[in-house]
Amino acid sequence: MAKDKTEKTNVMRILDQKKVPYGSYSYADTDAISGVEVASALGQDPAAVFKTLVTTGRTGEHYVFMIPVAEELDLKKAASAAGEKAIEMLKSKELLPLTGYVHGGCSPIGMKKQFVTVIHTSASELPKIIFSAGKIGYQVELAPADLAKVIRYTFADVIVE
Repeated sequence: MAKDKTEKTNVMRILDQKKVPYGSYSYADTDAISGVEVASALGQDPAAVFKTLVTTGRTGEHYVFMIPVAEELDLKKAASAAGEKAIEMLKSKELLPLTGYVHGGCSPIGMKKQFVTVIHTSASELPKIIFSAGKIGYQVELAPADLAKVIRYTFADVIVE
């Protein structure tokens, strides 16, 4: 699928405002639902396409994890990375009021509040990663170093082996 510059999302506007270089993709004209289907629709390696997951720790704090779309979040490793005893996935109905994003269109950029964000270590070895542009059907691609200009994050091994 070709890079698409037609519609700007809030994520893209934030990146433009901070002068962060990025590429954008649209898969809005496909029936891709899962992250792996999205990677396929974009003609990209699923290892370079990341999903954004929001969790709640036992303390009530919220955490954001970005992992490759074909992988599963290891809740024990995630809790350890967040400094929590236990962590669970945020309920779908709580996502929009907390982050401003809907399930399937959640981006680590532009959330209502900046949460502790952890990206799987594999991203540190990639020149660029692709993730949601904050709206279903749209993705952005940027270097992890450029993402650091917009949000604070750490790398950790947080996927099921």
